[in-house]
Amino acid sequence: MKSKFFIFSFIGAALFCILCVAGFAYYIISGIPPVYELEDYSPSLTTKVFDRKGELIYEFSVEKRLLVPLKEIPVDIQNAVIAMEDRNFFNHPGISLKGTLRAVINDLLLGRKAQGGSTVTQQLSRGIFLTKEKKIIRKIREIFLAVQIEKAFSKQEILQLYLNEIYMGEGAYGVKAAAKKYFDKDLEDLTLGESAMLVGVIPLPSKYNPFSNPETAKKRRALVLNSMLEMGFINSEEAALAKEEPLPDRKNILSKPGLYFVEHVRRELEPKYGVETFWKGGLNIYTTIDIEKQAAAERILNEKLHEYDLKIAKNLGIEIKDNTPSEEMIGEEEGDDLLTEEATVQAEYPQLQGAFVAREVKTGAIRVMVGGRNFDNSRFNRATQAKRQPGSSFKPFVVMAALEKGYTPSSIIRDLDLVFYYDGRNWRVFNEAKDLYSLEFAAQPFIYGKDFDVWAPRNFGGRASGFITMRRGLELSKNIVAINLIDAVGIKNTISVARRAGITSNLPSAPSLALGVAVLTPLELLNAMSTFANNGIRVDDYAVERVEDQNGRVLEQHISKEKEAFSMQNSFILINMMKGVVERGTGGAARALKRPLAGKTGTSQNYRDTWFTGMTPELAATAWMGYDDDTFQESGRWTGGGTVAYWWTDIMQEVLKDEPISDFTVPEGISFAFVNPDTGKLASPADRKKIMEAFIRGTEPSSF
Repeated sequence: MKSKFFIFSFIGAALFCILCVAGFAYYIISGIPPVYELEDYSPSLTTKVFDRKGELIYEFSVEKRLLVPLKEIPVDIQNAVIAMEDRNFFNHPGISLKGTLRAVINDLLLGRKAQGGSTVTQQLSRGIFLTKEKKIIRKIREIFLAVQIEKAFSKQEILQLYLNEIYMGEGAYGVKAAAKKYFDKDLEDLTLGESAMLVGVIPLPSKYNPFSNPETAKKRRALVLNSMLEMGFINSEEAALAKEEPLPDRKNILSKPGLYFVEHVRRELEPKYGVETFWKGGLNIYTTIDIEKQAAAERILNEKLHEYDLKIAKNLGIEIKDNTPSEEMIGEEEGDDLLTEEATVQAEYPQLQGAFVAREVKTGAIRVMVGGRNFDNSRFNRATQAKRQPGSSFKPFVVMAALEKGYTPSSIIRDLDLVFYYDGRNWRVFNEAKDLYSLEFAAQPFIYGKDFDVWAPRNFGGRASGFITMRRGLELSKNIVAINLIDAVGIKNTISVARRAGITSNLPSAPSLALGVAVLTPLELLNAMSTFANNGIRVDDYAVERVEDQNGRVLEQHISKEKEAFSMQNSFILINMMKGVVERGTGGAARALKRPLAGKTGTSQNYRDTWFTGMTPELAATAWMGYDDDTFQESGRWTGGGTVAYWWTDIMQEVLKDEPISDFTVPEGISFAFVNPDTGKLASPADRKKIMEAFIRGTEPSSF
């Protein structure tokens, strides 16, 4: 009986052990994903943004990853990986028994977590399929999976996958992304020293980071080079020279321009494609931006607004340190890839902000977009998101409404002070008096009335001309002329003009609309103004030419849509009048461009906002300057023509430097005549003061 008992006990124990081993084996194997999944392995990719010329300007990614075939990876990088990570790579079956045994001893006997001992294949299996926890179970699964990978793939395929997958610090996965991150270079341009440094960071990217730990990184690079020398991959002279190469320095990787524009593109496309596809799908986004001109615009805007900050501080008696940006002050925020462009001015007084945006007149393609002085400090895009009062920049819409009502540039408009009152239903003008004293006296009964609002607009400087041509009223930006015009042609007609031109923001039904009391974004104003320069054809702005998936399949392609908003004749006459703003009026600063140019200045109430919009037949641009908190200018009565028009011109000198000079095309039905700019009548042969004026044929003045 005892012998049978022992036999059955032995058999039971054996079966139990077998079941335990089988169960453990099943537990181990069940946690290993099918190796065939590696054939279709698709890591999260980088979405790339290109400028109009195909130059890569930005990358969106959760993990900065760029896939590249093995043949495009420098041999120095491949050799360095073999020398440092797996010298027996081409001979082992996927695992290193010696290294694995050492790791298990460390883990079990010494109480340490498994360290080292992993082949390139094991590292690949761990990186793609398994968790990063250093546990004995994961180590066993890693071994099983590594052997399967070796059976399913060639050594070259494994090495290619490894070099595209391995994490190399700074958010970069794979050697191509790391080359961009650390050196801002393509792989083929890396030196031996740079290749060695990249491979050196693989075991502990934070410890061997050349940005944060340069001395440690330098020692690690030397170790990589020595290992390559031992393996015969390089000679002693090559190793010595590579050890002397400078390490990358974050401050030398200058801020990339166009970050406000790039964010504008993200805000447009991310909702359309979804967060997952946009950030991980490897999209290729081809945009309209001209990155070279963009960089020039950002530099000039920053320089000029900094100069104004210093002037304001000096006028107000504020001691201020001149923190003009230098290369040493330009850095990068780790992990974000959004770079600081300048040091801000430290003062009790707020910092001036600005915006500049330029687009093609005929297509709507945005070529330049500057949303502020420092994207890293403030991502609020003042070109597209800030709604500010355009001031006198709105007056061309009033003039267009007048032209559609039969007015001509030579029409005489009253430029005398006036007072409006609101009777509860409409704004009306006091017509009983002509001089200012009489107007104020007549308005007294209504000033304190509950049912009446009174408004007494004035010209800049308080000067009234009596009577003036519509052209001169626009050139000199006369407030009273604009108000008399909107009163004559109707507020509704003026709003209709603005809507047809492209303005979508709310517009108040009040005479003050003529002075730009509505709030618009710079891009919105630019779009509407561009309609006039485009022969009355409205074409909305756009930023993206096309979007392709990772395989080059076109997902969307921009097609401009045109809509006739105004007649070609009225549009040309308005543009011709706006050319006079530059030639003889408030926009004189832009004459420095020495090319045909239509423009309009703008200054809002209390000088809070200063503007300038200028247009050639091909390109239109709007600039704005002011304070984010709506602070008004205390140190001087600055106007758009006296400030913004100057740095707008400086930017456009760079933007237009390679563009041919051309003039606006004269459409059919337009005639020209010499007129006296003061009287609007035909100029006599002896009249020294005359200009060539444009008219719709048949509306020319007939008398001297």
